[in-house]
Amino acid sequence: MFGAHGKILRVNLSDGKILQEEIPQPLFDKYLTGAGLATHYLYHEVPKGADPLGPQNELILMTGTLTGTSAPSMGRFNWVFKSPLTGLWAQSNSAGFWGVDFKRTGFDGIIFQGISPKPVYLVIEEGDKVELRDAKHLWGKGVFETTELVRKELGEKFNVDCIGIAGESLVRYASIMNDLHRAAGRCGGGAVMGSKNLKAIAVRGKKPTRVANPPAFAETAKRQFELIDQHMFKIALETFGTNAVIDYANVRGGFPTRNWQTGVFPQIEEINAVALSEKVLKEPMGCFSCPLNCGRNSEIRKGKYKGAKGEGPEYESVGTLGGQCMITDMEAITMAHYLCNDYGMDTISSGATIAFTMECYEKGILTKKDTDGLELKFGDAEVMIELIHKIAKRDGIGNLLAEGTRRMAQKLDKGSEKFAMNVKGLELPAYDSRAVQITGLAYATANRGGDHITAYIQGPTFLDVPFLVVPDSQIKDPFVADPEEVHILVDLENVMTALDTLGACKFMAFCVASEEWVELVEHCLGHKFTYEDLVKLGERAYNLARVFNVREGITRADDTLPARLLEEPLPEGPAAGKVNENLPAMLDKYYELRGWDKATGKPTPEKLKELGLEEYITDIWGKK
Repeated sequence: MFGAHGKILRVNLSDGKILQEEIPQPLFDKYLTGAGLATHYLYHEVPKGADPLGPQNELILMTGTLTGTSAPSMGRFNWVFKSPLTGLWAQSNSAGFWGVDFKRTGFDGIIFQGISPKPVYLVIEEGDKVELRDAKHLWGKGVFETTELVRKELGEKFNVDCIGIAGESLVRYASIMNDLHRAAGRCGGGAVMGSKNLKAIAVRGKKPTRVANPPAFAETAKRQFELIDQHMFKIALETFGTNAVIDYANVRGGFPTRNWQTGVFPQIEEINAVALSEKVLKEPMGCFSCPLNCGRNSEIRKGKYKGAKGEGPEYESVGTLGGQCMITDMEAITMAHYLCNDYGMDTISSGATIAFTMECYEKGILTKKDTDGLELKFGDAEVMIELIHKIAKRDGIGNLLAEGTRRMAQKLDKGSEKFAMNVKGLELPAYDSRAVQITGLAYATANRGGDHITAYIQGPTFLDVPFLVVPDSQIKDPFVADPEEVHILVDLENVMTALDTLGACKFMAFCVASEEWVELVEHCLGHKFTYEDLVKLGERAYNLARVFNVREGITRADDTLPARLLEEPLPEGPAAGKVNENLPAMLDKYYELRGWDKATGKPTPEKLKELGLEEYITDIWGKK
């Protein structure tokens, strides 16, 4: 089995049994590895209606088919589970080096089942040395200390994936952290891990990923590195990191500010990429086999938090903890980012939830008697940081914020649901879709909720950079909701899902053309593989995730946006006067292109048959 070892671990945390099992060849042929294969297991093994924080939910790790190979930026891996934040299918993706180190143990994935009666951590070494160890001494520790303690016990060559205090506290948007600062951030995988009393996974191995045609694969990979080295996208990311996006979003009038009350941040020069570089950057850094080096090795050099060191902040952290909360202090934003990493907490949901809380306070829905005496004012950096501590520990008002904006709004009522900025319960990232209309459709339809990575539609819209892997991926006019351009979103969703399956960084989609991707996969698998095969691979996985959500109760009515985006025009900037227009017509076109029923949002029996998913027809359509 080229591209995979053909083995996964099954860890029953309830009784401590650890089994190895082979990946059936028909499943590999259908999904390869990655999130598609993980979703297959999740669907068949987690019953409808299962409590995301209960013993029936599973936490499934799966590496990509090209993870650990010599191609550029092939270090990513996926967690798949039922989300405690949304109650739906969830995928959380991370990079760094841990996924490669795990795959080098000789396994492609792990399925965690049940709940351990006590805190444990899993140790995996090449040569089938797998054991659960007592983690009592690690419980209550942050990510940084946990990593240090595990490596002290096992040796410095072990790499550690773990949760922090937020995961233990079952914060519904807790992250799973690897390589200290790399986050599988979205959807609350850290809470699922915490609910299972699983603190960490330590790995060490040297087993390589086999490819069918090593010389041809190496030649294609080498050519890709050479092409990427000349690409402007590499130059921009290496120089400024992901926060380079911030000025693009602000100039378009689409940088969410003051909990999305406007799209223009007046003091953008205080928190943009230049400010980050001047105030906290030490040097650029990259993940495994990465030619872009978009990561930021950073240190706070002055002020209250002087001396704190880490990685980041990334654009989304600056956008949510900065722009949405109206914070202009880059050092404070950086410290908040570090804290979220150490607590193991998604910075997008954290910043968005804090911003929502600040608006609730501004509107009188929350008062000082509700907030532990804190004045939750926009722009107060100390309050933002105090709330991060409280959320992670579910302390006082933090217990409410740990539930996320949807549950908060349901409890608070008083019209707060209109400005609770989430889709299907997942908080939105830092791109205002009123400024780029098709982004709203991407938020509304993404399987895991309000998400920007599923399609990465921001590339050809906010950044004006087409994807080389997807032909004809340029939007003509971002301000226009044109149903005829919906095919671009569908194409991107399919191909980006395929890249997740391969273990690729989606930034590579900007730099590497479709024929290059096809060559890589062909040389890896050892048989003919076309661009149509790549698209179908992603489309199959995407539809299976939708089937899971339909089984859990999702309908067309859930494929929508917060009322603010649909009803409140942006007050200023180039997108002034805009709301998300024409969403129903765009949704109709989306369903048509997807082969989904327009009335219900279900994949049609014909589409499921086309994708080899006919076994699910009865589950969502009943007997015919």
